[in-house]
Amino acid sequence: MYKIGIIGDLDSILGLQSFGVAVHPADSPAEAVRILHELAEEGYAVIYIVEDLAVQMTAEIAGYAYRPLPAVVPVPGISGNLGFGMGNMKTWVEKAIGADILFNEGRGAKT
Repeated sequence: MYKIGIIGDLDSILGLQSFGVAVHPADSPAEAVRILHELAEEGYAVIYIVEDLAVQMTAEIAGYAYRPLPAVVPVPGISGNLGFGMGNMKTWVEKAIGADILFNEGRGAKT
């Protein structure tokens, strides 16, 4: 069975443990990178990274972009949404579908 993990500051990630997500606290981008590589080696299918850390490790995250596993997904932390994760989602959707279906404001059928 595939595993799901999250990397980030303890306040942002601890609550997800009750949902079966493996929590991995990291206080620095260097520590988060080390944990990311460890989880990938251990066969995790999905690795969430709190945006505060993810914005500081874009090259390492990009290294997993074209691999089938793990899916590395930036998520907002307790300090709020930085927009980094949603920006990545927009790019992924455009690549997969060939069009912006998430942020195509002002387009579409009128009612």
